[in-house]
Amino acid sequence: MSEPPTDRPWTAHRERRDALRWVVLGLCGLALAALAVQLDARLGTASAPFLGRYKIRVGPGSVLAPLVAAAVLWSASQTPRRQRSWRKIQLFGYIAGLTWAIALALVDGWSGLTKALGSPEEYLGDVRRVGADPLAYLRHFTADAPAHSVASRGHPPGPVLFLWLADQIGVDNHVVLGFLITALSALTIPLVLSAVRDSVGEAAARRYLPVLVLAPYAIWVAVSLDGLVATLGAAAIVAGLRASRTKVRGLKATGWALAAGLLTGIAALFSYSAPWLGLSIVFIYFARRRAFLNVVTGIGALAPVLTAQLLGFSWADGLVTAETDYASRVAPYRSVLWWSAISVVVLLLATGPAIVASARKVRNTAAWPFLVGAGAAVVFSIAAGLARGGVEHAWLPFFPWLTVAAVAPEKPGGELPPTPLLLTAVGAALAIVVEAALITPW
Repeated sequence: MSEPPTDRPWTAHRERRDALRWVVLGLCGLALAALAVQLDARLGTASAPFLGRYKIRVGPGSVLAPLVAAAVLWSASQTPRRQRSWRKIQLFGYIAGLTWAIALALVDGWSGLTKALGSPEEYLGDVRRVGADPLAYLRHFTADAPAHSVASRGHPPGPVLFLWLADQIGVDNHVVLGFLITALSALTIPLVLSAVRDSVGEAAARRYLPVLVLAPYAIWVAVSLDGLVATLGAAAIVAGLRASRTKVRGLKATGWALAAGLLTGIAALFSYSAPWLGLSIVFIYFARRRAFLNVVTGIGALAPVLTAQLLGFSWADGLVTAETDYASRVAPYRSVLWWSAISVVVLLLATGPAIVASARKVRNTAAWPFLVGAGAAVVFSIAAGLARGGVEHAWLPFFPWLTVAAVAPEKPGGELPPTPLLLTAVGAALAIVVEAALITPW
């Protein structure tokens, strides 16, 4: 977290300018959403640009999130006499990120950790269908799709089977289960930090920590199965980076590349959009001139998917079924034109002002494979007409990678800027306001 003091006022000026640009773009985006509502556009939500409804809530839990944000920002602003070890940095990032996500959820009290689990339209309602025979559930998953909950219809069987497994080992209390899911999702933070360290150095990773921890999209991390996809995807990218290190060759490189593929394949059994994360791994291999590792990772990625097919679940058939359900249940009631624009607004707000700095400096960082992979997934989702509400949840696996360049130099090979505390603070403030005003369906 430590960094040398800077005597360059232009760094602070650029940060203020990025924050101002983000505010202007955000206000324009909110005005666009308000216009869509006024024109009675087919949005399917009462709280554009997000899904849910607006209702101001202030209670005892509202104090916790500002305290967590203040503590993280204070810690990030300090220059300790002895630099914390990297392991301590990762542990701090994990604990702080987990606390931040839970603090935001607790604005609604304990129900913030349970309401998503209790909804009949979420995965938990389908756990009873698994019963004592998960293999039978797999075999009939696609055929029985019309009887599934809304969440299950749009995803592979991974989320339901995860919840079934949790129930089998005795995690049946909703508060405990909500905490477990959030704790696993928060592992994304140390994994992303590890990836940033491997690609652009430890100094940049330390500066990125507060941006990652206090990201506004933490609102949707708590009790999110998409957060598990983010963790699996981040672990896959870290494995890909380990495989392609200069000094890693032979069986060790093969093992890491295979692990990257296996993790990507497992993530694909949780989300149909997860394979897009593999694009970042492909670019990493090519950037490091280790293209052959793509073959190993590809084999690893196919292994879980083909295993599921041997057990009775066809990933391709499941994807077609999910798209058919989406076309009949969602598409007719949500305008693709309006939502294509509004989804960009959601992206802008969910990632905070760091996204502006990152977009401006994307060419200045060796971490560009992360941004290209995640950006391609977002662009495809919009171009294919699939971004029609709920991207604040669906894009969780991609958000952390889109702001990596916020800590990049102002020019290639230049000096690293200070930790972007202003951008981080503004993003955290937005998260607190949105959490207090928005009741999400999750």
